[in-house]
Amino acid sequence: MDLNQIYAPVSADLIKVDAAIRAVSEVNFPWLAEMLSHSLAVGGKRIRPALTLLSGQFYHYQFEYLMHMATAIELMHTATLIHDDAIDKSDMRRGRYTIYKLWGVDPAILLGDYLFAKAGVESSETRNVRTIRLFSQTLMTISRGELNQAINSFNIHQNRDDYIQRIFGKTASLFFLSTESGAVLSEAPEEKIQTLKDYGHDLGLAFQIVDDILDFIGTEKELGKPAGSDLAQGTLTLPAFLLNERYPQDNPVKRLFEDRKATENIKLAIEQVRNSSIVKECYNVAREYCDNAIRNIKTMPDTSSRQALIDLADFVVQRNR
Repeated sequence: MDLNQIYAPVSADLIKVDAAIRAVSEVNFPWLAEMLSHSLAVGGKRIRPALTLLSGQFYHYQFEYLMHMATAIELMHTATLIHDDAIDKSDMRRGRYTIYKLWGVDPAILLGDYLFAKAGVESSETRNVRTIRLFSQTLMTISRGELNQAINSFNIHQNRDDYIQRIFGKTASLFFLSTESGAVLSEAPEEKIQTLKDYGHDLGLAFQIVDDILDFIGTEKELGKPAGSDLAQGTLTLPAFLLNERYPQDNPVKRLFEDRKATENIKLAIEQVRNSSIVKECYNVAREYCDNAIRNIKTMPDTSSRQALIDLADFVVQRNR
């Protein structure tokens, strides 16, 4: 099942959200309009806006407010990617040149700041203090996670708890902001708000783990960037953790982190992970998070949105990009 089928319960409204996101580039400053158009032109999977709308369908579906929140969350996500690319000095994203590559570090950081501000304005249009607060708290969580990742770059002395905490800040926090805010705006009971938040948390962790697997097993065409990009930036992900645990005395990841100029170890690490059971073990971890997400969501009312969220959890562990 592809995403278009999964998104069917909210497909018409998701088109409107997409239009609202693209409309952000309609400004009176040509250079800003060009940068915004470039950054917002390739929409990606739109998982976060879809999660917001789907989570808002269980009780009182108030699309006007949900649209603003879904737009805010996707703008926040785009801003984090622009900042990530500038910090990591990444040339490619989704098969296109990054803002950093085309315009430089300073314009990329400022564009990200602009999108964060615009996202904040969109979140305020929900007229719901709780969701506005959730938006700000998530921005703090993401910033803390990015600082944590930067500080621990090329630090081999990390454990799996450090990893889970990092990907919570990097990815899962935005997923559960999507599901929690959707539930809040639909006036769901507190118990069900927590259920949807838990679903988003587990789905987000699984999504990032699969992303980290694909960084080892995907092709540049599939990923839209070179394989091994995380390792090149000194980021220790789950496959790299398992490789380091399996060969603690000597392995390509350890050698790279001790001498980051020895980039031949990136290719060696990729080959070693691909030719072992590590990929399967990582998928098993992601599958456990998705199974937990599905168990949570099955306690929600039996609707087409519930089935869509179940199907989305299955999609997350089957995707190849």
